[in-house]
Amino acid sequence: MRRLAAVLLIALVWTAPADAQRGRTTTTRRAPAPPPPPVTEPAAMECPSPLGAGVKTRRTFCDVLTGRDLAEGILITLPPHTGPVTLTFDLHNRHTYSEELIKTNRAYRHYTATIGVLTADNTLLTRAVVQNEFRTAADLVDRVSGGAGPGGVKAVAPTGLEPITVMIPAEEQTVSILGEKLSIIRADATTPDTFTVPGRPIAVISNVMVQYRPAPPPRGSTGRR
Repeated sequence: MRRLAAVLLIALVWTAPADAQRGRTTTTRRAPAPPPPPVTEPAAMECPSPLGAGVKTRRTFCDVLTGRDLAEGILITLPPHTGPVTLTFDLHNRHTYSEELIKTNRAYRHYTATIGVLTADNTLLTRAVVQNEFRTAADLVDRVSGGAGPGGVKAVAPTGLEPITVMIPAEEQTVSILGEKLSIIRADATTPDTFTVPGRPIAVISNVMVQYRPAPPPRGSTGRR
């Protein structure tokens, strides 16, 4: 009887770890939740010098001013995000349209505008350049409403189009767009005119968008009210 009890005890000792091991191997772990898909939307933008809305495209055009003070640039506030943010916009030159100059063959302009995209601590993320020639009204991107000209349009209008893409580091919350330099070559001039004085509008942007992955909700938040 004692010998039988000892055999049963040994059997229990040897089978218990195996049973525990089988229990551990059958336990499955939940896979981590996949990251949220990227979101693309219009950027939250503060434009200190709005040019106006396009007559055909309905785009909102914003002047880019020269300067070194980030607060005087076009401020873009980034939404709560995880990982880097992609900022895109179209960069245009800024032309003052004159029908009389076109009729007299004096309207030619060769524009080169340079701007910068900077972080809140004045770090330059990238420079962007738009360069094009203007000869006739066909070289305009659009006319801008709200002026005193024929059809209620402004004399100033965007010309040329350069798509710009900027990768913004994950830790940044805002960026500023400032103008650096404008060079204009006229048909009747031998040297270009260059403008760098702060506060001068030297270019135009439109179609400003951001693409990002939304930041996860705070811990403990169910998203329900």
